[in-house]
Amino acid sequence: MKNITKIAAGAALGLWGGMAQAQDELTLQLKWVTQAQFGGYYVAKDKGFYEEEGLDVTIKPGGPDIAPVQVLLGGGADVMVDWLPSALAAREKGAPIVNIAQPFAKSGLMLTCLKEHGIESPEDFPGNTLGTWFFGNEIPLLSWMGKLGYPTDGSDGGVTIQKINFNVDPLLQKQVECATTMTYNEYWQVIDAGLTPEDLVVFKYEDEGISTLEDGLYTTEENLEDPEMVDKLARFVRASMKGWKYAEENVEEAAEIVLENDQTGAQTEKHQTRMMGEIVKLTKGSDGRLDEAAFDRSAAITMEGGMITKEPEGAWTHDITDKALQ
Repeated sequence: MKNITKIAAGAALGLWGGMAQAQDELTLQLKWVTQAQFGGYYVAKDKGFYEEEGLDVTIKPGGPDIAPVQVLLGGGADVMVDWLPSALAAREKGAPIVNIAQPFAKSGLMLTCLKEHGIESPEDFPGNTLGTWFFGNEIPLLSWMGKLGYPTDGSDGGVTIQKINFNVDPLLQKQVECATTMTYNEYWQVIDAGLTPEDLVVFKYEDEGISTLEDGLYTTEENLEDPEMVDKLARFVRASMKGWKYAEENVEEAAEIVLENDQTGAQTEKHQTRMMGEIVKLTKGSDGRLDEAAFDRSAAITMEGGMITKEPEGAWTHDITDKALQ
C-alpha cells in the first residue's frame, strides 16, 4: 500500500512538474524575410531568453506576399513588426492595432545619390529624378520635398519622383540620380556593386528631421483587454529587448544565429554580419519604450504625406513596456 502511495505521489509530482514547465505560446509575425533586421528576436529565442520568461515563441518570417497586419488580425500571430506609417494607415482604415513597444530608436532610411551627378546638398535636387519605394515608404521623401518647396511632378524648379523596386538597379543603371536605401541593406548593395563611399552622397532621413518610426511591435486592442495576454506580451517584450541588447554586444554571434534560422539559404555571413552591425546602431539606447515626440513627428509626416487624414488616437500604449521594465 505504501508503494502504491509513493507511486501515486511521484506521478502527481511529475504531473505538477510538467505543468510548471509548460510554456505559454506566442507567435511573432515579422515584416520581412529572416535577416539581421530582426536579429534580437532570433537571439532571444536561441539564448533561451523567451524560455526564461515562460514563453514558447514562434517567429514567422515575412515576405513580399505577406501582409503582417492581416496575419495579426486573422489570428495567425499575437504580435507583429511594422513601420509606424503603414500601421497608422491600417488603423485609420479600421484595423484595431496598437504599438506596444519600439525597439528601434532610430530610422535606417536614407537617400543615396551618385556624386557624379553633382548632388552635394538638398539645394541640388531640382532637375533630378529621385527613386523611392512606395507602399508608404515614399511618404517621408514627399514630406521632405514639400518642406523644401520642390514640386515632385518634374516641373521647373522641382524633382521627379520615380517608383522603384526594392533594389538599387535604377541607381546603378543611372535611371535615377538618387535612390531610397536602408543603412543596413541597399546601401551595401551599391558598395558591393563596385562603388565606394567616396562615389556617393547620402542623406539620412534621421539627420534631415523627416524620419518615421520603424520596426515597432504591434498587437490588437482585443489582446490588450486580456490580462493574461498582457502579461505574456510584457514578458515577450522584456525577453526581446534582452535579445536586442545581447545582439548589440555580440554582433557576429547574433548574425550567426540569424543565419541558422534562415530556411531559404539566401543570406550570406558577410551580408548578415554587416547588416547586424548597422541594425544595432538603430536599437542602441532603446529600452523598448516608445518616445512620444518621435511618435508625434512620425504621425505628422504620415499625415502630411496623405496616408492618414487625422491625428491618430489610441495608436500606442506604454502599458506593456511599463510592465516589462518593472
